[in-house]
Amino acid sequence: MSKEKSSYPVSKRGPEDHDVRDQILSAATEHFSRYGYEKTTVSDLAKSIGFSKAYIYKFFESKQAIGEMICANCLREIEDEVNTAIKEAEYPAEKLRVLFKAIVEASLRLFSQERKLYEIAASAASEKWDATLAYEKRILKMLQNIIQEGRQIGDFERKTPIDEAVKAIYLVMRPYLHPLLLQHSISYNTDAPVLLSSLVLRSLSP
Repeated sequence: MSKEKSSYPVSKRGPEDHDVRDQILSAATEHFSRYGYEKTTVSDLAKSIGFSKAYIYKFFESKQAIGEMICANCLREIEDEVNTAIKEAEYPAEKLRVLFKAIVEASLRLFSQERKLYEIAASAASEKWDATLAYEKRILKMLQNIIQEGRQIGDFERKTPIDEAVKAIYLVMRPYLHPLLLQHSISYNTDAPVLLSSLVLRSLSP
């Protein structure tokens, strides 16, 4: 992971009691996994945890604030997985292929194995929560770093403005990053990473 300051949301509300905050998040994650995010109220959550609703509000200002922290945790796991995979690749072209593969696999795993938590991701994407906007910026930064490296060693073309190239590649990946689009792309999950990354790499050839 990069050492730059994280842009993921951190709850500033309430006492500096991280153990209690983590306990609420852990219980909320389990509850949302079982019953779904949309159907759960803060009162439901308080009852399942054994805390009062007022006590939960000391740490989180709303259900969305809880959901956003859970969403941020899920996205951080995906990001860590992608970064680890990229570090094992030697050349920019290989890093780009790995990026596509890791992102698609991690996103599809969330969709298929954690369907109730996926509802949180869908809400986050449709309502443009800070966690998803931060995630998008960090993926764009990953792409930019790979393209810059490829241009420096002569593997990628240099005529296209880099911000334009990065945005175009991101749009190719977006159906596997955006939860509301992912459900319509899932039937292509086996071939997508190879086909899409190959197409992009051909467009980047000098």
